[in-house]
Amino acid sequence: MSAFKSDFLRTLSERGFIHQISDETGLDDLFAREIVTAYIGFDPTAPSLHAGGLIQIMMLHWLQKTGHRPIALMGGGTGMVGDPSFKDEARQLMTLDTIASNIASIKKVFGSYLTFGEGAQDALMVDNGDWLRGINYLEFLRDVGRHFSVNRMLSFDSVKLRLDRQQSLSFLEFNYMILQAYDFVELNKRYGTRLQMGGSDQWGNIVSGIDLGHRMGTPQLYALTSPLLTTASGAKMGKSLSGAIWLNPDMLPAYEFWQYWRNTEDADVERFLKLYTTLPLDEIARLAALGGSEINEAKKVLATEITAMLHGREAAGQAAETARKTFEEGALAESLPTVELPAAELEAGVGVLTLFVKAGLAGSNGEARRHVQGGAVRINDQPVNDEKLVVGSGDVTDDGVIKLSLGKKKHILVRPA
Repeated sequence: MSAFKSDFLRTLSERGFIHQISDETGLDDLFAREIVTAYIGFDPTAPSLHAGGLIQIMMLHWLQKTGHRPIALMGGGTGMVGDPSFKDEARQLMTLDTIASNIASIKKVFGSYLTFGEGAQDALMVDNGDWLRGINYLEFLRDVGRHFSVNRMLSFDSVKLRLDRQQSLSFLEFNYMILQAYDFVELNKRYGTRLQMGGSDQWGNIVSGIDLGHRMGTPQLYALTSPLLTTASGAKMGKSLSGAIWLNPDMLPAYEFWQYWRNTEDADVERFLKLYTTLPLDEIARLAALGGSEINEAKKVLATEITAMLHGREAAGQAAETARKTFEEGALAESLPTVELPAAELEAGVGVLTLFVKAGLAGSNGEARRHVQGGAVRINDQPVNDEKLVVGSGDVTDDGVIKLSLGKKKHILVRPA
């Protein structure tokens, strides 16, 4: 058991969220004494966050659930620069319209995890563009920039790695940590924010904000970071063979999201149940103790609970039932992912490699060819060994579809349009 007094830090500790805290005793006392406002920043680099960022959203969820106020900070200002932390090269610069569009899209997910409103513990969504875009450069240099030591900034791992590899770090990117530090001070001034949370790669940036706050007269500020997660086999969280596991439903259907978590490696089940679900710890311990083939039941619970939080309980149940029918009964489930192909195209015939690329089951003809050669490709549950096979309207089943399968767990229905 953790020695933390506060419900929030004790919960995070028991569930494996904590990597570093700037002042454990001071922060624990603060949480035990009052309602604390804390934030995490999200840069709008795409129209959706992916599963790799879900740990951050869950930290905000537990913050609110234990009686405190979370702020989801959208990077409408910092997104114009792009976070260079541990990146090999500069991010592609985005237009203001793209940033605004991405933020509007990203916002949709947070309502599944946080309660927004005007109350003392209600979540806030704030855009740092509100204060960063109107900054007077000379005044900012004089009032804020003078507090930063270039020597110290060069010592941060996120900067040193780029320089040690002799990779360019632009002056624009170098300013990112100053802007992020200033966000912390500004959020304290506007909302009384005392804690910034983030992944462990953000430690240097967050500590810079604490130091800037001290120099600019804020109360004591705090940092808390979570571990950067990989799967037990070392794969990056939030990625699959077919691409990113997006959180927005319009970018990834509930069934495919469910399937990603159902495919969790055995060694990750307990850790993921603690991090990504709200199941009680004793129930998680029971599920984690299942051995042999029974561990698959724990994986189904994991997938269903995570999907229910994001997509709703009904969608999660439908995804689980689709999987059961597909894998346990061998039936064509109506809610399997479906792509439409012009009927005329099927009449003329489509090469199997091209078809798997069009369906999103392969990124290129070469990748599809390797899948065929590896025996992983099936059409209407029949194995395909000929990479020159042509699929046509004669392959449409009585259900009005062609079922494409890659391995045992990836299935897509092609429907003539």
